[in-house]
Amino acid sequence: MTTAFVTCPLCEATCGLQVTMDGDAISTVRGDDSDVFSHGYICPKGASLKALHEDPDRLRRPMVKRGGTWHETTWDDAFAEIDARLPRLIAEHGPNSVALYLGNPSSHNVGALLYGRVLYKAIGTQNMYTAGTVDQIPKHFSSGYLFGDPLTIPIPDLDRTEHLLLLGANPLISNGSLMTAPDVGERLTGIRRRGGKIVVVDPRRTRTADAADEHHPIRPGTDALLLFALVQVIFAEDRVALGRLVGHVTGLDELPALCAPFTPEAVAPVTGIEADTIRRMARELASAKRAAVYARIGTTTQAFGTLASWLVDVLNVITGNLDRDGGAMFPLAAAGQANAAPGRRRGFVHGRWHSRVRGLPEVMGELPVATLADEILTPGDGQVRALITVGGNPCLSTPNAARLTDAVEQLDFMVSLDVYLNETSRHADVILPGPEPLARDHYDLVFYQLAVRNVANWSPALVATDMPQEWQTLLRLAGVVTGQGWNADVAAIDDFVAAEAARRAGLDVAAAGQRRGPARLIELMLRAGPYELTLADLEAAPHGVDLGPLQPRIPDVLATASGTIELVPDAITADIPRLVAALGHGVGDELVLIGRRQLSSNNSWMHNLAPLVRGANRCTAQIHPDDAARLGLVDGGRALVRTRAGAITVPVEITDTVRPGVVSIPHGWGHDADGARTGVAAAHAGVNSNLLADDQLLDGLTGTAALNGIPIEVVPA
Repeated sequence: MTTAFVTCPLCEATCGLQVTMDGDAISTVRGDDSDVFSHGYICPKGASLKALHEDPDRLRRPMVKRGGTWHETTWDDAFAEIDARLPRLIAEHGPNSVALYLGNPSSHNVGALLYGRVLYKAIGTQNMYTAGTVDQIPKHFSSGYLFGDPLTIPIPDLDRTEHLLLLGANPLISNGSLMTAPDVGERLTGIRRRGGKIVVVDPRRTRTADAADEHHPIRPGTDALLLFALVQVIFAEDRVALGRLVGHVTGLDELPALCAPFTPEAVAPVTGIEADTIRRMARELASAKRAAVYARIGTTTQAFGTLASWLVDVLNVITGNLDRDGGAMFPLAAAGQANAAPGRRRGFVHGRWHSRVRGLPEVMGELPVATLADEILTPGDGQVRALITVGGNPCLSTPNAARLTDAVEQLDFMVSLDVYLNETSRHADVILPGPEPLARDHYDLVFYQLAVRNVANWSPALVATDMPQEWQTLLRLAGVVTGQGWNADVAAIDDFVAAEAARRAGLDVAAAGQRRGPARLIELMLRAGPYELTLADLEAAPHGVDLGPLQPRIPDVLATASGTIELVPDAITADIPRLVAALGHGVGDELVLIGRRQLSSNNSWMHNLAPLVRGANRCTAQIHPDDAARLGLVDGGRALVRTRAGAITVPVEITDTVRPGVVSIPHGWGHDADGARTGVAAAHAGVNSNLLADDQLLDGLTGTAALNGIPIEVVPA
């Protein structure tokens, strides 16, 4: 029996785990009481690593489809198949004929993060798509224009704030999102112990809303109106107080005119929140000693997602709560953070290219996935003919999923890097699996940049494997597309990548010693980072290294052209007239759809782990009793839900936890596709809410899918 300590790689919380091994078998997975960040907290996802290790459906060998039939094969044979087809297609039709899709699990895989970009640059395509445009790109967009970099995102200082306003976020279930915070429950309890207040704005009375002091059930999709009204009250009542931000903000004088149309009386009929309540919320926020405004997926996945994301930080700025303890602060990660070093960097821009068919803008080097089907189905120069997916399941998890599925079936060639034969990879010609999470080294390169406390932790691979690591597979694919053949020298490509990383960091690559792969790159990043840390330091600290609470970072963190917080960028305010027009949309009998988070369901592949699908059916349509009575629906019955994009039949759950006019169906289910091999998931199939999501309903600035506030029709089935 051996015991090791690792960081959970399954969600943003980065909890420490204590894993006990009996030979090659996992015996137990528990929370690590000595972890410097999570202090023993664990959720059901972390405990499920044992089930993932043992899952018979998890792919252990490459798969090649020949004659419509899957065959398990060797790595050389799989790469020979790719080499025979992909380079020829690129040579004939150009690099834009290949699209790449990165799923959410890629963010939890340091090898995919660091080496995926090598493949993407090797192909040279502009058809890059990720899960971000069904999730969070509006927040990156607004942060990029306000602060100069799309990952310069203010994070609530949960451990010191005394007033927390949350919109469209349910961190007691999500474990934080764009906010790395293990054991959010204890941190929220700490706010109450300090005599503070928690206010939740959400169409559903979520678990977080139940734990709050106040819950305001807003009409879905109207958060930007509420936020603008809060701004309007603070200006109208002369409550603006920049504090230490004086001299570091430009554009403040333009805000009073911009927010003038959005009085509490004007927005109340549309949001469903009374004008007097809005005024009180604004006054309490402005007068709190230390406060933070935080919004998440409920606000970023709507038609005004970018405006809502922007207004969150406008409120943090004008109340003096940005970049101060107890407010919204900027983490300082030990490795890989672009804003770690002071000095002027290139300012953020978007729209460097646009999608071929619908003209949607590039943001952060990617296009909105809502238009991927258009790019595949529309003939002409630049038509997408091949697709590579990396740890993603877009045929399940993107809007108008049925249309994308139809499109994928038309491709000339498809490769999936995936550990399952799922709803998307079943359409591939080649599937290249990767090792299970405990069989690879782990470092949370992204999530430490979003953490409520500065920490660092390195987890070496715990489980032995004879399978290539994802980073090796990605480099081998890069070798294929650059003409080096199916047996490209992966070690030589890795040496080149490391040498370039060292050069950019101003280091000698020899500083990393004999390390290879992600370990070498992380070593270089740590040495170039803001702390005197090496990978050896982290290896000697299996419970992590505590680098302290968040600290004020303005002005050094700013990278805008002016060197200030550019509070009213034209790229964002251009969408305000569309929001003004929304003031005329009253609340009628129209039903709208929203999603909902589930503690055991961060990604769809988790539905194939028996411990995470125990209990009652979670894939239901929650509807308010008044709406159910009006529509003739009964609890436990079935409803037909329709949109322009499609229709599903789903079990009904009547509950007053949703406001009238709202139906809630969770995301990521619908595991009944022919050809998938996920036995546990198929036994708990549920329905795919993305068959209802409309690929024409988007955030006006970024093209991010509007998955909340979708108009629907509901009738008894």
